[in-house]
Amino acid sequence: MSQQLKKAGLKVTGPRMKILEIMERETSFDDGVHLSAEDVYKILLAADEEIGLATVYRVLTQFEQAGILKRHNFEGNHSVFEINKGEHHNHLICVKTGKVTEFYDEVITERLKEIAQKHHYDFEDYRLVLYGICHDDEDN
Repeated sequence: MSQQLKKAGLKVTGPRMKILEIMERETSFDDGVHLSAEDVYKILLAADEEIGLATVYRVLTQFEQAGILKRHNFEGNHSVFEINKGEHHNHLICVKTGKVTEFYDEVITERLKEIAQKHHYDFEDYRLVLYGICHDDEDN
């Protein structure tokens, strides 16, 4: 992890290492977990770490600027973060539970490239977030 920080041009500090460790542990899997600064802060508090909320915000922003994390604003201006895995994916958001499901569909990507070309744009990237109601169990 310290190599990742050095490669990004960031000094290795205790708070950065702790926050990066949390982000890698909690968001590196394909289960759609995204953490807000408040979520990270609560995890730090539960582990008896004395890192302030302002520091958490600052470090997350530095990690985003360095390309270590990706920021998403799924619900208004509420930012959540995930490890930047270097691969494009889209999100399904359950409006009842807040559950996030990640997916990728090559057909969607190809169609968007066609649309961009038709309108004389060079396709670079896109973000797709679908909102709906998940039906994972009887309660939804």
